[in-house]
Amino acid sequence: MKRLVFKVGTATLYENGKLSPRIDKIVELLAKLNRDYEVMLVSSGAVGAGYTKCPLDKNRLENKQALAAIGQPLLMREYKERFNKYGITVAQVLVTAADFDSRKRTENAKKMINVLLENKVIPIINENDSVSVEEILFGDNDQLSAYVTYYFDADMLFIISDIDAFYTDNPKTNKNAKPIEVVENIENEWLIQECNPNDAFATGGIVTKLKAAKFLMERGKPVFLTSGENLESIEEFLKGNQAKGTLFRPKEVA
Repeated sequence: MKRLVFKVGTATLYENGKLSPRIDKIVELLAKLNRDYEVMLVSSGAVGAGYTKCPLDKNRLENKQALAAIGQPLLMREYKERFNKYGITVAQVLVTAADFDSRKRTENAKKMINVLLENKVIPIINENDSVSVEEILFGDNDQLSAYVTYYFDADMLFIISDIDAFYTDNPKTNKNAKPIEVVENIENEWLIQECNPNDAFATGGIVTKLKAAKFLMERGKPVFLTSGENLESIEEFLKGNQAKGTLFRPKEVA
């Protein structure tokens, strides 16, 4: 395993409208892993960052685009300052769904990503919400991270979330719900549940994570879901040890 994608959600990065201290732990982990792996980061949070400076109604597309335009450089500044402490250069990469619909555009983007990774630069990837229209939006960064993993030839996707695992039922409403350590098949009924993002600026929930996992499992790539509160689980997993979270594992690589 050489090339890894890490997806960080808005609810992990922001608490009560402010940047969470978890970002420091995430950067510390990725900086450490960057020594031995090629690391890509798909980061949400641009709209939330923009809202801290200009509280617009994000339910209107043009307002959401404006918030993303305001927030993206703010978010990048936070990452740049933190990674700089470890001597790591980061690069901003903004994409749209249309970029993956064109073989030429996808190939050009992959060549650029390869150059960055060969030079130990960490690409920080987000959807270019400020220019996207509804018809070509990914809509959530879980889907984007799955596409990045597949089309940029990564070996695995790690989803860092406010959800620490996939459960037999909703653990917030059912105290008897149990975490599932390994999933090898995603049932269709799991994908038609109502999306349940926990943050006002999040667009996903467990359903979008399941859809991302299904996309990659069908293409032979695994996904590990864990909480931003349990970052040590990622290191333990990479060491081959038991780790808190859920592994979505394609049957052919079981």
